[in-house]
Amino acid sequence: MMKLNRTLPFVLLAAAGTALAYTPGTYRAEYPGQNGMVPVTVTFSKNKIEKIVVGENKETVGIGQTAVKKLPGRIQQYQSLGVDRVSGATVSSVAILQAVANCVEQAGGDVNALLKPVRARQVNAKKTLSSDLVVIGGGAAGMIAAINASQQGLKVILLEKQEFLGGASSICGGVVDTEGSAAQRALGEKTDTPTKFAFDLMANGQQKNDLSGLTFYAENLGRSIDWVVSQGVQLDMKKGFAFRAEHKTPRVIPLLGGCPRYAQTLREVLGRSRAKVMLSTRATDLITRKGAVTGVRAKASDGTSYTIKSKAVLLATGGYGYNKEMLQGDLKSALYYGPVSSTGDGHKMAEKAGAAMQLMEYGKIYPQGIESSPGIAKSTLQGNNAAYDNSGILVDLKGRRVVNEKGTGHAILSVLLKQPKHTLFLLMDKPSFEAFRSVSANNGISQTDIDQWLKNNGSQAPLFIHGETLKEAADRAGIDSRALEETVSRYNSFVKNGKDEDFSRPVRFMKKTISGKGPYYIVEQKPRFATTMGGVVLDTSLHVLDKAGRPIPHLYAAGEVGNSVHGTDSAPGANVGWGITSGKSVSDVIVKEIRR
Repeated sequence: MMKLNRTLPFVLLAAAGTALAYTPGTYRAEYPGQNGMVPVTVTFSKNKIEKIVVGENKETVGIGQTAVKKLPGRIQQYQSLGVDRVSGATVSSVAILQAVANCVEQAGGDVNALLKPVRARQVNAKKTLSSDLVVIGGGAAGMIAAINASQQGLKVILLEKQEFLGGASSICGGVVDTEGSAAQRALGEKTDTPTKFAFDLMANGQQKNDLSGLTFYAENLGRSIDWVVSQGVQLDMKKGFAFRAEHKTPRVIPLLGGCPRYAQTLREVLGRSRAKVMLSTRATDLITRKGAVTGVRAKASDGTSYTIKSKAVLLATGGYGYNKEMLQGDLKSALYYGPVSSTGDGHKMAEKAGAAMQLMEYGKIYPQGIESSPGIAKSTLQGNNAAYDNSGILVDLKGRRVVNEKGTGHAILSVLLKQPKHTLFLLMDKPSFEAFRSVSANNGISQTDIDQWLKNNGSQAPLFIHGETLKEAADRAGIDSRALEETVSRYNSFVKNGKDEDFSRPVRFMKKTISGKGPYYIVEQKPRFATTMGGVVLDTSLHVLDKAGRPIPHLYAAGEVGNSVHGTDSAPGANVGWGITSGKSVSDVIVKEIRR
């Protein structure tokens, strides 16, 4: 079967009108998507693709499912495989295109003839709109702000450059900070305070936090969590608090269904609101008059140019991790695993309007990544935690444990960055590995991916190595096998004695010994990042400040574009909490100031 290039830019150009011939009938094929196989059924007449149906699949709601919804119609409309993929849903798009190509081959068609790009006619119209509030960016912060402001009677327009809403919120870590919320109190923690929360974030952020924004965050987090729960977002109260070493007080709670369900809930609530959502429409410039922001210029994918006059503009444009030209310091060499929409658009628009910027060299670098393709990572965070709940340990090339596996991300990262090729290895027995793989889909790793990587068994990246004995697995990974056997024996003695004498791993995460019977699994661990810390300077109401420290009239920020509230690094659950808090509470500020 011909394989379509995953990196091929399928550009929408004018239909070629190539005469094609097929053996009439209905054919079926499937191809690996983001979360498993994507089955496709295609019906052909003698010279036409008559119908395309994507069968039951597990592609991510709001991302991969957008490709499932839109691509079949494009292929059928243009009778071509040279149509635009859904940006941000590349893997799902390629799965559908590849499966259709397979069906074309089965029907005796010419796949090469169908690969000629087709382009839709461009409208090139110019339109002027007006609103009370323009929200730029349809991630969690932007959706929440649009929902809240529209519920309070403002006329809201939300611009999103991609074909779907969600941004980074669709693929986040799946936990949220809840200081001061009803949920935190319901789980028995009633001693937490904004001060305690702020101190934990400052300690994690090396005291470089934007203190004005952090003050806003700490004082508004609890009521913002209560509000988003009232809108339908659900916390996993049965699981209760998730232990994260960065937080001295229990306040991290998993989102029920993880971030895909969280983002989908917000999409549904936004869809019921009166806000006008404009997808595939990129904001290009802030309109200013005498230093004040008075609107936005934008351009839609069909070529329509918009001038939108507005009383307030909220930047909720996300980060800049996918824009290599904006990366500095350690971010340049770390693997990226975030959304392709994070190109720093809001940062650049704000700076052009005179905004002050800060901490642009920092990002949230995690020590739990695998290199799924050159320069691109997938997260194993939740899989790692499941493994550590069993008997997983981290070792270096010498076969030695080097860190408390349940320590802070900073502590593990600092050790990781000192290793050859910035790589550590997660060692698991069979029960630990089964726990690891059972939750990996929460981080976008499918069972199909894992099966293929295990089949490769270290012959290519990412390294998912297995062996019937410790020696066999260690030798294949290039790890000192004798030292690894000694490490396993020593760790097991700590479990039996109830004390980690080397790195003080908490006893509650040392309840199982590493099995003396194979198979054993070794998975690479490399630094990866999605979230950037650099952003605009804020005041205690999330107005964007200029270089003289004065608010730029009518310009506000929420979410990752104002991420310096975290300092040099964000604590677990803090990014999700910030998206909720900044979106909800800044829209309250905007409503109040517009009506003043």
